[in-house]
Amino acid sequence: MTTKTKFRTALLMTVSAGLLAACGGSGDVDSDLVTLHRGNSAEPLTLDPHKASGTWENNIIGDMFIGLFTDDVYGSPIPGMAESWEVSEDGLTWTFELREATWSDGVPVTAHDFEYAIQRILAPATLAQYASLLYPIENAQAVNQGEMPPEAVGVEAVDDDTFVIRLENPAPYLPGLLTHYTTFPVPRHVVEEVGDQWVQPEHIEVNGPYQLVQWSTNNFVHVERNELFFDNENVCIDEVFYYPTVDSSAGVRRVQNDELHVNNEFPGQHIDRLRREIPEYVRVYPYMGTVYFSMNNDIEMFSDVRVRNALGMAINREFLADEIYRDGRAAAYSLVPPNVANYAGGVSTEWADWPMEQRRERARELLVEAGYGPDNPLEFEYTHRSTGDNPRIAPVVQQDWESIADWVNVEIVQIETQIHYENLRSADYQIGDGGWIADYNDPYNFLFLAEERSIPMNYSRYRNAEYDDLLARGNRELDMEVRASLLAEAEQAMIDDMPLIPIVFYVNRAVVSPDVTGWEDNVVHIHRTRFMCLNSAQTADAGSSGDTASE
Repeated sequence: MTTKTKFRTALLMTVSAGLLAACGGSGDVDSDLVTLHRGNSAEPLTLDPHKASGTWENNIIGDMFIGLFTDDVYGSPIPGMAESWEVSEDGLTWTFELREATWSDGVPVTAHDFEYAIQRILAPATLAQYASLLYPIENAQAVNQGEMPPEAVGVEAVDDDTFVIRLENPAPYLPGLLTHYTTFPVPRHVVEEVGDQWVQPEHIEVNGPYQLVQWSTNNFVHVERNELFFDNENVCIDEVFYYPTVDSSAGVRRVQNDELHVNNEFPGQHIDRLRREIPEYVRVYPYMGTVYFSMNNDIEMFSDVRVRNALGMAINREFLADEIYRDGRAAAYSLVPPNVANYAGGVSTEWADWPMEQRRERARELLVEAGYGPDNPLEFEYTHRSTGDNPRIAPVVQQDWESIADWVNVEIVQIETQIHYENLRSADYQIGDGGWIADYNDPYNFLFLAEERSIPMNYSRYRNAEYDDLLARGNRELDMEVRASLLAEAEQAMIDDMPLIPIVFYVNRAVVSPDVTGWEDNVVHIHRTRFMCLNSAQTADAGSSGDTASE
């Protein structure tokens, strides 16, 4: 017996067409191209969905490829390549029927491309840093760790149109996970021919709305509309330029100067000024993410739970949220943000409500217990990202830590964002800042960051068998309330150990020209270009149509 859930995409595509019609979208651009210029945080390291790891890469990759599910205008999962699906009664087997679609070279997209893609990303030789996200799939971890061949992973192309995923545990969040680029298909016929060069403009073939034309390093990525995309008739924007706006203040100025239509970030300290000067541009919205600091638990000083807790309690999160970020962020004392689905929450620390002086006094006592003092100072390096508010946060945190005692000494080092994250993954750091934006709306997508099996995404190299066991039990549990309680118990155990330091819960910030339509603020801050248009293009279309009619 199976419980069958049929979701036909015809209705959903009608809804999408209606949304585009509401914002004036049209696939018929007969004269000049409709061009969107997007500020995009950082330079991508790759456009291979199996090797990417940044939200700025996702913004481009998600415009070029479509998975079994995709993101709608509100950032929620809707069917992509999946036309319908069935779920077994035990929740472990999902069977998908695919829509008819082709790659941009006209070759059909089949279930075999999906099977090949999952096997490829999990193969150890691929060196996919994000492969652990797929560990809910049967045998995925064993394959990724080289204990089983890629063919053993629990995916199967039954035929060209039928794709099966078998899971280790029930995963109610699977549709959300399947919107993530790690699950995207890749064109097997191209990858097998040219290898890793398949993502170069001269080779790449895509199944999404846009195809790569040019990648000018540290300048822009240029994509153009894929005429063979299955929903091309409802796409308005003809081409997109993505610019690595590492300096978000400069990115905002470029939007104000009409050089960019969008910049997906702005400095929090500028929010009041921007709301005065360009109120119709400013977008601030809750974000499903957490800023947190990782401590390298493989280093002796941070292997001591007393040191980790001392450094955690000494940070004045409320000051950072209210006086530095100043954009609506809330102080974080847990890794999982509030209002995440399928979660009991309730994680706390006993010292969260203490006055800062009391917290620092206790931090000093803990460090003394751990053997530090005037004759044995605690000295470490704090590295941070070069982008956004991070350079402004660093000296404040440095002062918080050094306020514990005059024998606590912190050196600050700023590093380019992509290199910084690579250092975190390779454990080439002492304490480093970072952030996590959820890939799907479920607490496990945060909690897996502290699982031993998630190294290197577990930047702290935290190892706690009790924590891992609670997560495993929770993920095997079909009763969602019991599962939520087990996951909350796991997070409490981890927060008590403080292998990482939650700082604030994100909000997403952007400046968006009023000329852009179809941009809807959402908790995942994902905005696919296929749903956007420009008022100016629509006006030009209307004017052109009027001229033709008058003739």
